[in-house]
Amino acid sequence: MADLADLYPGYESRWIDTAGGKIFARTGGTGPPLLLLHGYAQTNVIWHRVAPALAKHFTLVIADLPGYGWSAVPRDDADHAPYTKRAMAAAMVEVMEALGFVRFHLAGHDRGGRVGYRLALDHPGRLEKLAVLDIVPTYAMWHDIDRRLAFRIWHWTFLALPNPFPETVIGKDPIAFFDWKTASGTKAKNLSAFDPRALAHYRAFFQDPLRIHATCEDYRAGRTADLAHDEADRAAGKKIACPLLAIWGASGIPSETEGPLATWREWATDVRGFAIDSGHYLPEENPDATATALLEFFLA
Repeated sequence: MADLADLYPGYESRWIDTAGGKIFARTGGTGPPLLLLHGYAQTNVIWHRVAPALAKHFTLVIADLPGYGWSAVPRDDADHAPYTKRAMAAAMVEVMEALGFVRFHLAGHDRGGRVGYRLALDHPGRLEKLAVLDIVPTYAMWHDIDRRLAFRIWHWTFLALPNPFPETVIGKDPIAFFDWKTASGTKAKNLSAFDPRALAHYRAFFQDPLRIHATCEDYRAGRTADLAHDEADRAAGKKIACPLLAIWGASGIPSETEGPLATWREWATDVRGFAIDSGHYLPEENPDATATALLEFFLA
């Protein structure tokens, strides 16, 4: 991976110790801290097209989630505990504290959005504002699944199957799996929206059997502990207290649900949001609209 293009010229590279292992992050920009988190099966690189606009106003911390990109691969256990969004959120709090940031903004896409809203629920004093991109809560995804949604989120059930079945299937040709899965989530249903240099980053990390396993563990945790954590908070009436922006692709997965904004209003007290002309990968398919939405929200 040493020959991969630097998509954040001028940014620092950091490996930060946490209880869950070393977390890799790029840091740059000036202003209040803003943590940016990616989703499956990507890395910090997903933000490279929106970072220049955001960095004019914020100190950006663009991290790889545990098991993804250049971050450490935690050793799994029977309960998938290191890959729960609770564990990942705790690791991100450690990252931000190590950089001197006790309170911060957060924007998370896909799995990163799930880490973000879990962080908001578990650590309510940490976030100034939270933006979630192209998700609804894990609770809603599992409890509201129907024929239409099941077709769109087939990978949720496939990746959550017991080890080693999905790892074996993916490992036969990880690049073909990554390319097909990623293309199917875009509005255009191909890879034309992605910078080839970013694709090289994604494909490099996704060829590592340890990281294929880690990403499956992420989804196994989603089916079990993450869902249980959401169910407990739902039963207790716990809500996200900080302002929340939900944006989603007009052709993305949340558009198949009953209503992303209405769903988020069941989970947070201050919610706004709208669809963007995009598939699942908002920061790469429509970076200008995504950056504008984030700036208007975080700067307000």
